[in-house]
Order: sequence, then C-alpha cells, then structure tokens
Amino acid sequence: MSAGAGGGADAGAAAPRFDLPEVDAFTRPYWDAAAEGRLLLRRCRAAGCGAAHHYPREFCPYCWSEDVVWEPAGGRASLYTWSVVHRNDLPPFGGRVPYVAAVVDLAEGPRMMTEVIDCGPTELRIGMPLVVAFRTEGPHRGGGDRCAVPVFRPA
Repeated sequence: MSAGAGGGADAGAAAPRFDLPEVDAFTRPYWDAAAEGRLLLRRCRAAGCGAAHHYPREFCPYCWSEDVVWEPAGGRASLYTWSVVHRNDLPPFGGRVPYVAAVVDLAEGPRMMTEVIDCGPTELRIGMPLVVAFRTEGPHRGGGDRCAVPVFRPA
C-alpha cells in the first residue's frame, strides 16, 4: 500500500509494545525461568557480602563484586508501595487501565517493581503478603519466544 492510499506505509502494522523485555545473553536465564514459572534473583558470592539484588546486574550493587550468580527466589513478597494507574497511552497499557503498579519487598530482601493483579485497589495494604504469578505476553522485542512477566497477587 502506498503512503498516499491509506494513511501511511505502516497503517496496517501492529502498534509497538512497550511492556516486553529486550532479552540478551545475560538476561536470557531470567526470562527462560519466568517462562517456566520460576523467579530468579542475583546473589553476590563475595566474602563478607552475600547480598541478593534485583533487577539483575552483572555486578553486586553493594560491593561491586562481579562474583554474582543466579538463584531461585521463593516467590513470596510483601507490598511496599503502589499507585493505581488510570491513564497510560503506551500500548498495551491503555487496555489494562486501571492497574496497580507496585514495589514489593521480596522475601529474600530485594525490592522489585511489578504489578499487583487479582486485587482491588481498596483491598491493598502496606505489608500485605503477595505471591508471584506470571503473565504470558507476546514475543520478546526483536522477535523470539513468547515471554512471561512476573506479577504478584495476594497470597
């Protein structure tokens, strides 16, 4: 279709997605585990540190050691804070409003940005126990397998 015949060459193209990760060699274990229903963290193995952290990084944000490994998280968390989003113009978020954007304290210690599902905003309480769930989404940006994004629901 020409640009003059239908509002542009990309008139039939799908809207870009802003909720899908860009997977690379470093983050692939995280996203592969999520697709299997498992949440991973990174843990420092440096003497005297041992801190867990999230989001995944190739170094420890506490002591700067590069001796960090993937480890399974238990999937339990408590609600630290949240905001109810009523408007978001980026696809596909507009179709999900209102939704609860949240920060949770994982049982292993790190805080994680996420979404709380299956719970009305008036039911939310700081410290409420949550458990991880996984929302299956479209393919990763750049193509590839479908991905699963960790979200949390009341325990």
